[in-house]
Amino acid sequence: MPELPPRAIAWAETMAGHSGAGVVRAHASPGVRLEVPRAVLREQREAREEQFLVAGATRAVGAGERAREEAPDAERTCFERDRDRIVHSTAFRRLAGKTQVVVHPTDHQRTRLTHALEVAQVATSIARGVGVNVTLAEAIALGHDCGHGPGGHASEDAFDAFLPEGYDHGPWGADVVLTPLNLCVQTLDGIRNHSWSRPTPATVEGEIVSWADRIAYCAHDLEDAIVAGIVTVAEVPDAVVEVVGATRREQLSRFIREVIATTVATGSVGMRTEVADALATLRAFNYERIYTRPESLVQSDAVIAVLRALVEFYLEHPVVLPEPPEDPERLNHAAVAYVGGMTDRFAFDTAVALLGWDPDRLPRPQ
Repeated sequence: MPELPPRAIAWAETMAGHSGAGVVRAHASPGVRLEVPRAVLREQREAREEQFLVAGATRAVGAGERAREEAPDAERTCFERDRDRIVHSTAFRRLAGKTQVVVHPTDHQRTRLTHALEVAQVATSIARGVGVNVTLAEAIALGHDCGHGPGGHASEDAFDAFLPEGYDHGPWGADVVLTPLNLCVQTLDGIRNHSWSRPTPATVEGEIVSWADRIAYCAHDLEDAIVAGIVTVAEVPDAVVEVVGATRREQLSRFIREVIATTVATGSVGMRTEVADALATLRAFNYERIYTRPESLVQSDAVIAVLRALVEFYLEHPVVLPEPPEDPERLNHAAVAYVGGMTDRFAFDTAVALLGWDPDRLPRPQ
């Protein structure tokens, strides 16, 4: 056996931790000692919510309202359990391999996963500022894009052709992808209805995530485009720069503080007209210069072609599906669910390996 390097030996020597006074610690020295009269368990945290959250905020009670009844958890509130289940889910992990704006992102460009994390940061900042349920807002934000297929929003156009009701990543995420997690109805409602074209969420926390999503992607998609050389800072409209600044940091700060101030002043989640107009102008600029520029449309067409070909293959060869449906009428749903769950790389590699797809026809970074 080769001799181990000193670092590996030092790491191995900590296997058992550090013992003293009947307690095993992570470090050799005792560190700070806490004087805790009792553990802060679910019931104590629920009592704190009742005491400190504002009227209209969503309270966590017991096990929460779920499709399948569960016993309450001793340590965690129902929304803390939801957040944990989402973070540990396969669907959430796969967001790391799914397009935010550009397929095959570089090391520093956003993926759906980093987007979800940034939405959670914005949403929790707003929720804390207005005194509502931070954990519910975080759970909705982390799960809001789990229904996205590979290749970004182009996947919705690809899958529309196979489903009578169409493919919308919000409802698909809540009602298909995350169903096995048995999440609370409030969490699923926020995920289902986070897009502005959907019905108003049932909770104030869901409304906050709707704003957080738009704030986050408008600011960070612009930042990614500037870094990639797609647009320049000088091209950002004056109507945006003069109100909220030109950088992602300035914009997030201004937008977050605005939603907090407006919500506290009016009781409704939103922004004053001046700042909301700046956000709308920024989104319109991104739409024209980033999302629908010729190179992006070429990329979207390539994504749609690949994904439709994959779904059609599985419709013609259902036995190849990992879990072929027993009901033939569910075949379209099963094929879309399987392809929709793929990461970009897996979908494109599968097209080449399974369909003999010409690699030159695959979506390219643009």
